[in-house]
Amino acid sequence: MQDTGVQTDRRRQDRIQAVLPVRVRGVDTSGVSFEELAHTLDLTSNGARLGAIRHQLRALDSLTVFYRQRRMDFRVVWIKPLEGTKEYQVGLKASSQEKEAWGLSCGARSTTGALATSRA
Repeated sequence: MQDTGVQTDRRRQDRIQAVLPVRVRGVDTSGVSFEELAHTLDLTSNGARLGAIRHQLRALDSLTVFYRQRRMDFRVVWIKPLEGTKEYQVGLKASSQEKEAWGLSCGARSTTGALATSRA
């Protein structure tokens, strides 16, 4: 069977699975400011997928993510409600390109497939 490459054409960059504790600040769809603890699920050099978001958001909303001593600004690209919970996963794109924003080498594909974890 021949590989069509459909899946690889969809993403511009490789993702790294990484569960990192973050603090997220933004304004929800009700106009209420919030700051909450969440975690990353995977990362790229210019984006992230977050889990444990408990506020409803819209595409193009701005979020500030804090990780260790870093502060990064993102735009929401997509939102996915998780069934049976009041939580969301969100896809984010960085507002500006920072080299090694997460302190990880996100540009290189992980050859081990290991899950990166960190304790902040």
